Amino acid sequence: MARYTGPKSRIARRFGEPIFGADKVLSKRNFPPGQHGNNRRRKTSEYGIMLAEKQKARYTYGLLEKQFRLMFEKAARTSGITGEILLQNLESRLDNIVFRLGIAPTRAAARQLVNHRHITVDGKVVGIASYSVAPGQIVGVRERSKSLEVITASLAGFNHSKYPWLEWDENSKSGKYLHKPERADIPENIKEQLIVELYSK
Repeated sequence: MARYTGPKSRIARRFGEPIFGADKVLSKRNFPPGQHGNNRRRKTSEYGIMLAEKQKARYTYGLLEKQFRLMFEKAARTSGITGEILLQNLESRLDNIVFRLGIAPTRAAARQLVNHRHITVDGKVVGIASYSVAPGQIVGVRERSKSLEVITASLAGFNHSKYPWLEWDENSKSGKYLHKPERADIPENIKEQLIVELYSK
């Protein structure tokens, strides 16, 4: 499956945020990458600001350009606030829900668990990371995978109350997707309206 495999610290430094999870390099080198990163004083254009916001969202959720555009077009066809619907659709991806449930420490690790068929939806194994989970469905860990070290280590001490749209069952190692999250509940620092404006140009 196509995905970004380049240096993650470089991307995090470009946006000045730990978009792939905790990144120690930001505390040491909190400026853009490149030879002149620390001395760059160029003013970013309005288009550049919008483009950067789209790229940040794309890298955060682990999508390639074509996938992200298709997600946006789907959101634009749905009645409601396009930017908010886009984020809700991104949050509904199976790999993201596995991450939000604490089954995996990062979205990349969650994607790998899904691709390697360790994850179930309503009791059936699903190996497609982009699978769109519907409210009411239950995402869990396959029975034979519950003892995997990456899963047990990630779940240890995880605070499941952080995400009110998900309900965790410790006994079955599964979580129910209760409803699509409200924008205020999604913790990602993304200005979705800038993405809408970018694609509307």
